[in-house]
Amino acid sequence: MSQLTSREPGVVGAALNHDETYAGIIVDGFHVDFACVAICKKIKGRKLLLVTDAMPPVGSTTSAFKLGELDVVCSGGKCVTKDGVLAGSALDMATAVRNCVQKIGIPLPEVLRMASTYPAELLGFDNELGKIKPNYKANMVLFDYHLNVKGIVANGKYEDFAK
Repeated sequence: MSQLTSREPGVVGAALNHDETYAGIIVDGFHVDFACVAICKKIKGRKLLLVTDAMPPVGSTTSAFKLGELDVVCSGGKCVTKDGVLAGSALDMATAVRNCVQKIGIPLPEVLRMASTYPAELLGFDNELGKIKPNYKANMVLFDYHLNVKGIVANGKYEDFAK
């Protein structure tokens, strides 16, 4: 993706400059510096969405994989090619939420909206997803006080991760 520079705004500049556009951001500390995430949040407000660049290592013990013809190695959540080029990350959404709260200081209720409510609005599902409200689908993640996932509710059925 083209970067924001002083002489060429690129895709990033275009996304930040237009109030009507939504922008997804990968809050892993590799794709975007945490200070830049804070700046983007100030500019985009409710139109900044949390996304992941989830690669095969997410939720597994895999540390090496192929991405097309590229050999990719993942260490510390950062996935790179043998030349050291960023090829993705092992970021899961729960870690993105924790990073926003703990490393950037975005209030938890707003971060949760960035991960659920705002994407549902963008996709046109805001009348059934993205909120805890009567007649909405019961899909949610349950966290402890340290923002570790303890369980999920998927289509109204609870699954405890403590087992």
